[in-house]
Amino acid sequence: MNKTYRTIWISDLHLGSTQCQGDVLLDFLKYNDSEKLYLVGDIIDFWSLSKKMYWPRDHNTVIQKVLRKARHGTQVIYVPGNHDENVRDYDNYVFGDIIVKKSDIHNTVDGKKFLVVHGDEYDTIAKCHRWLAKIGSEGYDFLIWVNRIIRTVRRWFGLQSNFSLAAFVKFKVKNVVQFISDYEESIVSTLKDQRLDGVICGHIHHAEIKDINGFLYVNTGDFVESCTAIVEHFNGELELLRWQKIETTVIEDEKHNDLLSSAETTHVNES
Repeated sequence: MNKTYRTIWISDLHLGSTQCQGDVLLDFLKYNDSEKLYLVGDIIDFWSLSKKMYWPRDHNTVIQKVLRKARHGTQVIYVPGNHDENVRDYDNYVFGDIIVKKSDIHNTVDGKKFLVVHGDEYDTIAKCHRWLAKIGSEGYDFLIWVNRIIRTVRRWFGLQSNFSLAAFVKFKVKNVVQFISDYEESIVSTLKDQRLDGVICGHIHHAEIKDINGFLYVNTGDFVESCTAIVEHFNGELELLRWQKIETTVIEDEKHNDLLSSAETTHVNES
């Protein structure tokens, strides 16, 4: 079931935050390998850690898993974001086979050139009104916390449990929809004359591959809300992956099959 790609981009993991879906992230890392792995910012959430120390075992296992991939030949590039901006002070440093870069240029196998950057540099709120960005971050965390309860209730009633309250609110609030559109336009208008074919970023937790006036805008999404990643196939094609845990599904299928086998055996013995 493992898949190997030329390149994988993941961002906004928010390790150290209670909102990080560490179990889903570990499942993704287990079943997906690549020659190159980009960590596109907000990997460790120092904003959350500054308020409350939270570091469960699966967050530690994520770090170990990435380091293991680096040791075994995967080129790992860490492009910090605004929640881990202090790591930007170590531009071009190598930590345990992982190289830190403020930004990077990635060339796909079919010759396209992409700027890889977290993206907060193009967000006027994050750049000029840091206090407002932090208030927005806390409101977002609250929505994710409420969403956990909603998902649990939906599972009890046999409904799909991947409902996202934060995504629902995003696309019901006109100003948030406009912010996403303005953010995309800001990046494209800034970069389109720099001899690039596109940009690959994160930051706004909204995964997308979108052509804007001949310039490819690619957003990796997150592993807090949507659990998404961008991959490059060996022919240069980019694809957006929305990940759901395989491990749980496999275990549940095995349990179901065991129950069926047990029932059949009991029926045969009674006969």
